[in-house]
Amino acid sequence: MERRRRHRADHHLAQSPSTLGPVREIAGTDVADAFARRIRDEEERSLSPLAVRSYETGGRLREEDECRLRTPFQRDRDRILHSKPFRRLKGKTQVFIDPQGDHYRTRMTHTLETTGIARGVARALRLNEDLTEAIGLGHDMGHPPFGHAGEEALDEALGERFGRRFRHNEQSLRIAEELNLTEEVRDGILTHTGDREPATLEGKIVRLVDRFAYINHDIDDAVRFGILRAEDLPREELAVLGDTGSRRIDRLVHDLVETSERAGDIVQTEEVGNAMLALRAFMFERVYLGPHAREEHDRARTTVRTIFEHLVARGDDPDAVVAFVSGMTDRFALDYATSL
Repeated sequence: MERRRRHRADHHLAQSPSTLGPVREIAGTDVADAFARRIRDEEERSLSPLAVRSYETGGRLREEDECRLRTPFQRDRDRILHSKPFRRLKGKTQVFIDPQGDHYRTRMTHTLETTGIARGVARALRLNEDLTEAIGLGHDMGHPPFGHAGEEALDEALGERFGRRFRHNEQSLRIAEELNLTEEVRDGILTHTGDREPATLEGKIVRLVDRFAYINHDIDDAVRFGILRAEDLPREELAVLGDTGSRRIDRLVHDLVETSERAGDIVQTEEVGNAMLALRAFMFERVYLGPHAREEHDRARTTVRTIFEHLVARGDDPDAVVAFVSGMTDRFALDYATSL
């Protein structure tokens, strides 16, 4: 028995690529050969005429061979998931700086919640789910540590030193360009916030659903943190949207899907849209920019400025400084600033 095992092992080594050169394909390539054609046929049958087709992308900044078993948008999704900027999102808190607790949202959980809701909306509207997912996963890759406070601090430091602005969506686009993502994904990432509207309906979904997600999960975290009580929330808006996070998201999603289907665009009813914006304004007043946030903002500003000024003083390139600081996790930034 032992001799047979050694014989099989020796036979395996004799057939290994290191001794035989290039590996021959053992299986056929029927699936790979037919994959793109099958996806094209399926999309023509199942997708809305308004959906982006997976093989009609505007392309990448740098030409490359495409994968034969993934669409371009699936490949973009995988590149984002396997990237370091995406992995670091787990260490960037959403609202509170390095909170003591296991259940507060991070920038990664926000991203996953946004992406899950957005993909569901895309499916209901028969739009391209893979494109929507890739935009959702990549939309906050360039967000700096410390949430809104960190972005403001980096913008302020960059403006005072170099007369430039920092916007996390623009930094996310730079990362998307480094990853050589498709034009539609890059556009959706850039336009998920700011003045420009996305070029695709899939991008418009992420732009709106991003707000659905962060407004509602930030309410949950603020209540858990003790900043808000459930009874503090504005009653008029809750009467429209619902009295729990899950009910509000359900109401927002159903309103978005039904209204968008009728309009042939990604839109909300006036009633629901206004209620959402009013709830968002409430969160900025009471949570994001509220009295408790001053200490958090001071901490973020001190940390970011200490690091930024140190790197600039030693002669680092401003673009490299921005990339380095915006890529930091909360804990890394705090430790780095302490070490200086």
